Amino acid sequence: MDVMSDVITTMRAGRPHSSRMDRRGPFGRRFAAGDGAGFHVVLQGRVWFVPEAGGPVALGPGDVVFLPRGAAHALAGDPATPLTGTPAVPLPGAELPSGADEARGAGGGPVTVMLCGAYLLDHSRAHPLMEELPDVVHLPARVGHHSELRAAVDLLGGELERPRPGTDAMVPALLDVLLLHILRAWFGERSRDGAATGWAAALHDPAVAAALRAIHGDPGRRWSVQDLARHAGLSRAAFARRFTTLAGRPPLAYLTWWRMTVAARLLRDTDAPANAVAGRVGYTSEYAFAHAFKRAYGRPPGAYRSGGSERDRDQAGAQFLAEGLGLGVQARAGGHAPAE
Repeated sequence: MDVMSDVITTMRAGRPHSSRMDRRGPFGRRFAAGDGAGFHVVLQGRVWFVPEAGGPVALGPGDVVFLPRGAAHALAGDPATPLTGTPAVPLPGAELPSGADEARGAGGGPVTVMLCGAYLLDHSRAHPLMEELPDVVHLPARVGHHSELRAAVDLLGGELERPRPGTDAMVPALLDVLLLHILRAWFGERSRDGAATGWAAALHDPAVAAALRAIHGDPGRRWSVQDLARHAGLSRAAFARRFTTLAGRPPLAYLTWWRMTVAARLLRDTDAPANAVAGRVGYTSEYAFAHAFKRAYGRPPGAYRSGGSERDRDQAGAQFLAEGLGLGVQARAGGHAPAE
C-alpha cells in the first residue's frame, strides 16, 4: 500500500460524516475546535471563512477548506454578520431535518449551499505527513486544476442531495476519496512550487518514495538500510542522508515508528492475538514486541486494546456532530439525520 493510503487507513477512527447544508439570507456561526478533521466545500453562493487567527477569507463555488486538526473557526454570509454559536458548536456533520427553517436560515436573500463534514481521525500518533499540514488548507477553485477533486465533490453532493439505495455505503467511500484528493492536491501544489520540503518533497522524490513504498508494502520484513537503498537506487550513505532530510527521521527509525503504528491499528480494529500482531510487524518474540509497544504508547498491547472500540468512537463521533447542529437525533455515520 502507498504511504498516503496507509496514513488514512491507520489514522481513521470510526466512519466519516457529512451533510449538504443550505443557508438562505444572512447567517454566521462559530464552530469549536474538534478532535477530528473537518471540511467545507462551497457549491453555490459566497461564504466567508473566519479562522481563529487571521482575517476572513472569501470562498466561492468550488472552493475547498480542509481543517486537518479541527481548528476553531466561523462561517458567515458576510464578515459583518453577527456570529451565533456561543459557546461555539462542534463541526457540522449531519444533514438538518426537513423543516428546520431556523437552522437553515429563514427568509429571503441569496442561497448558499455547502458540503460540510468531519473525519474522525486518531491524532494520538499522527503520521508526520498529516502533521506538516497547516491548520487551514484552502484549495481555491481554478479552471483546469484538481479535476478529480471536483468530480469527487460532485458525486458526494449528489448522494447527499438525493439519497438512494446504497447511499449509506456510498457516502463514507466518497468521503475517503474526497480526503485523498484534498491531500493529493495540497502536496501536489507544494511540489509544483519548486520549493517543496519535508513530506511534500518526500512523496515526489523517486528514491525516497520507492523506499517508503517498500516499507509500507511489507513492514514486517527485516529491512536494512542497504536493502532500502537498493530499492531507492542510491548508495547507502546517499540514501540515508536524503531519507532523513525529507522524512524527518532515519530510515530504520521510521520503520520502527511505522511498525508500532500498524500494530496499534491492528490491536484497535481486529481481534488478532498479540503474538499474531507481533509477527505482522516483524517481531518473532511477543515479549520484545510488548516492550517496544509499551515504549511507544506508554502501555502494553492488552491495555491499549481494552481502551475503547471503534464502534464506541463511531457512535460518540456521530453524536458529537449531531449535537453540533442542535439536532435531537443521532447522525448516521457517513449519512444524514432522519427527518423528525
